[in-house]
Amino acid sequence: MLFHVRMDVNLPPDMPAHIADEIRSREKAYSQELQKSGKWRHIWRVAGEYANYSIFDVESNAQLHDILIGLPLFAYMKISVTPLCRHPSSIRDGDM
Repeated sequence: MLFHVRMDVNLPPDMPAHIADEIRSREKAYSQELQKSGKWRHIWRVAGEYANYSIFDVESNAQLHDILIGLPLFAYMKISVTPLCRHPSSIRDGDM
């Protein structure tokens, strides 16, 4: 199942830099493992914002939920999820 996910990050302005850096480091490692596994298919930065658009390819709504709540930055995110399905006019066979 494919999902389009927007993640907006809002770290508290008074969070100590070393704590923010540690959370971001864990977030990067977690997201890169998911990318290597194929579950986090694409990630794009939103220019000028601390936000991203991502495409996830997972087995179920529950699996996506578990991945998202496992994000180290989850407590500081606003997340919007849109389920996707293949468009009949698509010429790309690999996108289901």
